[in-house]
Amino acid sequence: MSPIRSSDGPSPTREAGEAPAASTRDPGAVSELAAQFEDEKPGRVLAGRTGALVAAVALVVGALALWQVFRPLPQGSKYYLIIFLAGVLPLVFLAYPADLRLRPRLRRLARRHDTPARVPPRQRAADAAPPEHDSAAPPEHAPPRDSAAPPDDSDTPPDDSDTPPGDTAAPPSAAGRSRPTPADWALAALALAACLYPVLPFSIGSGGGGYDAFLDRQGLLVPADLVMGTVLLLLLLEACRRTTGWILPAVCLLFLGYGYYGGLLPQSWPVAHAGLDFSQLVDAFYNSDSGFYGTPLDVAASYIVLFTIYGAVLDHSGAGRFFVELSTAAFRRSRTAAGRTAVASGFLLGTVSGSGAATTVSIGAVTWPILRRAGYPAERAGGMLAAAGVGAILSPPTLGAAAFIIAEYLGVSYLQVLGWATVPTILYYLGILLAVEIDARRSGVRPVAIDAASPWRLLARFGYHFASLVVIVVLLALGMSATRAVVLATALAAVLSFLDRSHRLTPARLVGSLVAGVRGVLAVTAVCAAAGIITATTTKTGLGPQAAALLVDGARMLTSDPAAVLVLTAVLAAVALSLLGLAVPVTASFVIGWVIIGPALLDLGVAAPAAAMFVFYFAVLSEVSPPTALAAVAASAVTGGRLVPTMWQALRYALPAYLIPIAFVITPAGLGLLGIGGVRRVVVAAVVLAVSVAVLAVAAGGWLPGVGPAGVPERVVAALAGVFLLRLEAVPVAVGVGLAVVAVAGVLVRRGSAGRSGGPTGTPELREVAQ
Repeated sequence: MSPIRSSDGPSPTREAGEAPAASTRDPGAVSELAAQFEDEKPGRVLAGRTGALVAAVALVVGALALWQVFRPLPQGSKYYLIIFLAGVLPLVFLAYPADLRLRPRLRRLARRHDTPARVPPRQRAADAAPPEHDSAAPPEHAPPRDSAAPPDDSDTPPDDSDTPPGDTAAPPSAAGRSRPTPADWALAALALAACLYPVLPFSIGSGGGGYDAFLDRQGLLVPADLVMGTVLLLLLLEACRRTTGWILPAVCLLFLGYGYYGGLLPQSWPVAHAGLDFSQLVDAFYNSDSGFYGTPLDVAASYIVLFTIYGAVLDHSGAGRFFVELSTAAFRRSRTAAGRTAVASGFLLGTVSGSGAATTVSIGAVTWPILRRAGYPAERAGGMLAAAGVGAILSPPTLGAAAFIIAEYLGVSYLQVLGWATVPTILYYLGILLAVEIDARRSGVRPVAIDAASPWRLLARFGYHFASLVVIVVLLALGMSATRAVVLATALAAVLSFLDRSHRLTPARLVGSLVAGVRGVLAVTAVCAAAGIITATTTKTGLGPQAAALLVDGARMLTSDPAAVLVLTAVLAAVALSLLGLAVPVTASFVIGWVIIGPALLDLGVAAPAAAMFVFYFAVLSEVSPPTALAAVAASAVTGGRLVPTMWQALRYALPAYLIPIAFVITPAGLGLLGIGGVRRVVVAAVVLAVSVAVLAVAAGGWLPGVGPAGVPERVVAALAGVFLLRLEAVPVAVGVGLAVVAVAGVLVRRGSAGRSGGPTGTPELREVAQ
């Protein structure tokens, strides 16, 4: 494909206090940075014999997952989950470092607050070099960091391969941290033993004896069972700590403590229960269908691993680069080409990626030079990139991991979940595009000439990359299971890759894609297995209904009106989910939210699809919510902007998305946003919410496209209009439309008054770009 270049004079000088942006000229640096944000914490880059071993085990796990689709193991799904976890959990300890050193962690924490962005040292060195040109050419996809290792006998990778973002180059003594330590190998071996214990065909003391014997001891665990269950519990907590940080293990321990000590609470308290001893808890975790081997792990082993393999195959076949180039070419003649390209790239890449932060890095590496030449400040560009990247978790047909859990929890097909997500995804990107158009006019963004191929020529040559995406939807519509549909789509993508000589999937590259897909599911598998601690404790203690009652009672303390109670409960639930999402990954946030907050919405008469999607969206939006906002951190690393302002800009771009889920639940008509209730309901709901998103964008941006700046009174009225339009009933919609008309009229009057007085139609910060 031809390179894409932007040309509009020299790049602006970096402001004081602004960190150097990640180099967009080095494909390896871009791939490394994206890999670091693929999970909550970066993993090791393994090489030599260790890398070959990890690749071999990942290949076996991937082959088993594919085999399970067409020839399920006769012992049942739980037996498969035991084998799957036994293959994956040891890899977590080999692929992710313990990172327990206190001084480096304190140093990184200090830098996170004192510097604008966390940029790996090799990128800082690249940016310090004299600039060559600001090419926006999408990088060639580098081989996966977990692909088969080179045929040398050394396990020592480059010294800085595991240097966390923001750290200086590691001293020589830290180089060994990039390969597993003896303790890591010991933990991996212990994980293998604890996972395989339920299926071992021989006796170990009074335990063991095979899979059937283990199941027969449910509720009557022997000492050996308790020991191995406790070991697996501790190993899963450590695996979560390595992949996501300390907070999720702390939450799991909190639930564990509640299960054990809850019987000591005053029995008059709503959350008190009879109490569980430790053996009962281990039995619930280790030998029940709601613990480690519950629905979240089933989703990871049956769905997510297949979709990550599919995404890796598409990525290595050149689809990601094509999607970005197509977005750039489609808007190359537009005055707001830079912003539109970033948003469109996020949407297209989101169809094959389930990581908001990694997608942010991928699109930012290509579009940041264009945004910079157009005059976007680093923080505003970073906020736009973060909001567009988070759409990866919301964009069909490959939604985030929580979407598969929704399908399992509600007992519906994955196609139905895709249907529920379609209209909200369109509205989400509509809000971002409107914010882009507003920013282009209020901030003096310059048109940028982009040298790119014709979009029609790109579609004619590389449009086959869309084929596998279409096949997934068609096969789902024909009634095929999601697992078989994605496997067949993966095979099609692999075959079509031979149409592009530079990206054809040879056997070696196909194996690399399979290994990359399995490694991509390591962190989410640890999270899903650990989520069983939360679900099992909630089930055994009855915490879900009790917490739901507390939430509803809190709303009823403020009002007795049923409609107002529902609205207040939705608002309180939204706040609780937003706070929860700041602490734990999206998948865990959804699981906790569903078992604790979901029952409150269901008790108030909210339909199950609306309640599930409400929890899902607020779990996803945590990636752009300050003060954590992982996607904004990733964007800041690309643009070099200050971190906190980048987070607030991301929040501003995604603001309408925080209100749309409330419309799902506060009225029955909100189901129309999920495609439920007939064509008329769907169309009316979509149109009304589109108007709501538009007026909220005007309120947040302070500009009415095509007219001019909006003053504070008009922005307040527009915000009220947007809020009223969320309630899809005749009177609130009429009031909202009326307020929207008043806001537009106010902007027109303001513009006319400024024109008659001969003054400017806006402040210097709110000036229209000269035509």
